[in-house]
Amino acid sequence: MGLRSRKPTSPGRRHALVNDFSELTSKRSHPVKSLTQRLTRHGGRNHSGKITSWQRGGGARRLYRIIDFKRNKDGVIGVVAAVEYDPNRSCHIALLDYADGEKRYVLAPVGIKPGDQLESGPGVEPKVGNAMPLKNVPTGMDVHNIEMNPGQGGKLVRTAGGSARLLAREGEWATLVLPSGEMRQVRVECRATIGQLGNSDHQNRNLGKAGTSRHMGRRPHVRGVAMNPVAHPLGGGEGRSGGGRHPCSPWGQLAKGGRTRNPRRVSRSRILRRRKSRRYGQLK
Repeated sequence: MGLRSRKPTSPGRRHALVNDFSELTSKRSHPVKSLTQRLTRHGGRNHSGKITSWQRGGGARRLYRIIDFKRNKDGVIGVVAAVEYDPNRSCHIALLDYADGEKRYVLAPVGIKPGDQLESGPGVEPKVGNAMPLKNVPTGMDVHNIEMNPGQGGKLVRTAGGSARLLAREGEWATLVLPSGEMRQVRVECRATIGQLGNSDHQNRNLGKAGTSRHMGRRPHVRGVAMNPVAHPLGGGEGRSGGGRHPCSPWGQLAKGGRTRNPRRVSRSRILRRRKSRRYGQLK
């Protein structure tokens, strides 16, 4: 786990910092074929062909790796065959070979290596890589890939270097502190995986050049203050200007400090502490 710098053979490579992939153990360039499927790109366009998400398009072709987020194969030991790269997410993935011949991809935590035996179920040992309900996880441990509802599959803490801390259990609810600082409750029947996810240096990368961003499917982004007033509310002005108002979208919707969660889909009563203070407009 770490970063390496490129030789300064060009301005784009002078400041580039890329992953050294020291955590990876597989040298093959292709994943397990039965665990992949075609990943279609839409370039930020909806079913009518209209752009609804800007700055999207292009990029290198990818195969989607089918990840086992549910970890519901109880009673069968899985042996880590390899730790592989996944272009669709920031963390690495591990290939498990189960005793019955089945293969599955799971998110790779820190310290996982080929030959390790992983299990899932209520009565397994709470060691790194094992998955179990929160009612069986010792308090104070770091977990990831946490379910929001029992049997739904992991939804929380799936990014590189991510981990949540199990603080306490009270009745049918478990209290977690998420990486954002939010403290919330989920049911004790929800499953989670022990440990912290690997590739924690992902956030410290430096792409170095615009072409790398294009390879990732990200197109150029034009600032609103650089546009004409007919194209954006922040545009226009004599010389360089700050826009004259709070940051907003081309249609005048506030871009910073507003609520980002749908109140109809959020269980507010189970959020004990917000990820930000109330003055930033976050939900209760």
